[in-house]
Amino acid sequence: MKIKLFCFGKLLGTAFFLLAIMHSASAQFGGTQWTPDGYHYYSNENGGIVSIDARDGKQTTVLSKAKLHLKGKDTLEIRRFSVSQDGQRILIASNTKRVWRYDTRGDYWYYNLKTGALKKLGAGRPVASLMFAKISPDGNKVAYVSEHNLFTEDLNSGVIKQLTTDGSRRLINGTFDWAYEEEFDCRDGFRWSPDSKNIAYWQIDARKIRNYLMLNTTDSAYSYNVPVEYPIAGTDPSSCRVGVVNVSTGKTTWMKVPGDPVQHYIPRMEWAANSNELILQQLNRAQNESNIMVCNISNATVRNIWTDKDKAWVDAKDNAIGWEFVDHGKSFIWASEKDGWRHLYRINRDGQEKLLTKGNYDVISVTLIDEAGGYIYFAASPENATQSYLYRVSINGSETPDRITPMDQPGTHSYELSPNGKLAIHNFSNIYTRPVSEIINLPQHQHIAGGTIKVDPATAKTKTEFFKVKTSDGVEMDGWMVKPNNFDPTKKYPIVFYVYGEPASQTVTDRYGASNNRLYKGSMAEDGYIYVSLDNRGAPAPKGREWRKAIYRNIGTLNIRDQAMAAKEILKRPYVDTSRVAVWGWSGGGSSTLNLLFQYPDIYKTGIAVAAVGNQLTYDNIYQERYMGVPIDEQSRSYFIKGSPVTHAKNLRGNLLYIHGTGDDNVHYANAEQLINQLVKYNKQFQLMSYPNRTHSIREGEGTTEHLRTLYTQYLREHCPPGGR
Repeated sequence: MKIKLFCFGKLLGTAFFLLAIMHSASAQFGGTQWTPDGYHYYSNENGGIVSIDARDGKQTTVLSKAKLHLKGKDTLEIRRFSVSQDGQRILIASNTKRVWRYDTRGDYWYYNLKTGALKKLGAGRPVASLMFAKISPDGNKVAYVSEHNLFTEDLNSGVIKQLTTDGSRRLINGTFDWAYEEEFDCRDGFRWSPDSKNIAYWQIDARKIRNYLMLNTTDSAYSYNVPVEYPIAGTDPSSCRVGVVNVSTGKTTWMKVPGDPVQHYIPRMEWAANSNELILQQLNRAQNESNIMVCNISNATVRNIWTDKDKAWVDAKDNAIGWEFVDHGKSFIWASEKDGWRHLYRINRDGQEKLLTKGNYDVISVTLIDEAGGYIYFAASPENATQSYLYRVSINGSETPDRITPMDQPGTHSYELSPNGKLAIHNFSNIYTRPVSEIINLPQHQHIAGGTIKVDPATAKTKTEFFKVKTSDGVEMDGWMVKPNNFDPTKKYPIVFYVYGEPASQTVTDRYGASNNRLYKGSMAEDGYIYVSLDNRGAPAPKGREWRKAIYRNIGTLNIRDQAMAAKEILKRPYVDTSRVAVWGWSGGGSSTLNLLFQYPDIYKTGIAVAAVGNQLTYDNIYQERYMGVPIDEQSRSYFIKGSPVTHAKNLRGNLLYIHGTGDDNVHYANAEQLINQLVKYNKQFQLMSYPNRTHSIREGEGTTEHLRTLYTQYLREHCPPGGR
């Protein structure tokens, strides 16, 4: 299971469930790095690396901070690290720099535990230019990307070999362009073969993608452009192909993947449990057909072994790294919604499939495939879509899944299972229980070490209540509500709705802090606000395919109506002041805020929208076309137009605060200016706050966060005054 770093934008809420931050820092954005025996894991402690016995917490120093002292310089700071399978070699990433959202490039160092030698890799390469360094399976070489080209470096001789030479900012080898990274979680774009003789890699050709030009007006006396290759909805994506380069000869063989390389995506690729075949997932441009293909690297031939189709969309494989093979590589585990629920199938190389999980529930994610033990561990929550628990099922699908998580721990659970399936790092919280991390054994789920879980709602400090509301359309939605302190049911209170509303995020989750508002300075409950959030159809909750995909071609319409109709029911409660109703959200939530304010002005009186997509036709093609279809003609474009806030801006009657960073490479500032133009056209007064050169998270620059919180709080208090009346 991989950990996604929290960031604003599409991940502002929680897609299914929020994973807790784990103990170790690995080479990639992964979770805990276990030792092969499955009883120990590595951790960065006090500037060095230790091995921790998960059974008793005993620490053994693997690499001390003292051994990372650089001659004449400071001690090497570990940002991430990875340890080889034999435990004798360590790669350390340091001095990392952001590439869009994540700090995926930097300097890499190699430490040999046998010899005590510490060596910086990439001699002659620019500072902080190396990406995704990985030691070969035989331990003799390391491969990395630098300035869009692939290199190998011999760990014995130090000889560096450049494997690709055509790389540039627009012809990208071994990593990805903006859209692939943002929408498919694709970052690390190359894989060593098991025999260490070849490297498979992606090549993205973005040379025909137009630049969006952000304008930097503050960092020099003269303004200058900051270009971002960005394919908007309706324009062709980057061309993509997969090649295999021989590390001895430097020759690349391109796989003969069928179809137009511009009109499909390859979001996943791995070695197919041997050194002569690759396996990959291909999505068509509309992302409603997924093909699993096996490539023979000897002759570059490709054969399709399994196809999945959907009237809406088919998701890319969950994890961007790894492929869940079983039966000694003869079969693999795959998730599909083909029967209306997200279930696991075992598929062999001839495309024959077997359903492993059965029933009216969703598999949220696969946690571990314990082939030796005969089980697949996965997350699910059949009864409550706001929660997540650990289950296991026989790897042959012959048994009913068993719940492993104790029944007396309601809430959100995540697990990092050891490779042998005997132990797990278990993370738990619910709305009234602070996050706790412990070591447990499996399948007994007995506490071994770490924090002690005490679930006691009587001691809860939060006033958050979960509830369900059914709209006049017959749609039942989950929600949470926080009432004011010293709540008096005879009084009427202002209500503030927090909304996301799009398929990338779920806001109503039973986890600690889910009902907090980080932008509000002070306590909303103490000041006298009712705070509410609701998950409409389309939210990625484990409620089945029909729930999630009802939003297809309906972003900006169906989700907005669901939210408004649910709000209408809540406003019937006698303690809600219908004259003081506010809504706010960020990114997709900002778009929802605008649409709610514009389409239902009789309900919502005040809105605060941050970094919103004002015009869906300006957003990137991978995301927007996945959920709205490809806008190739007037009819298909009409869905985008109908759901865009700019179309409805003329209906504004209430108070609007619009906030956007001019350096937002995700939701471009053009969205703000298009919205402004519409509001000006119809003489709609509003308040605007532009943050110069801030990105989608609006966190860069001294004082930014404090200013944003103050602005948000003052506007809300002024236009939706707090307190019971």
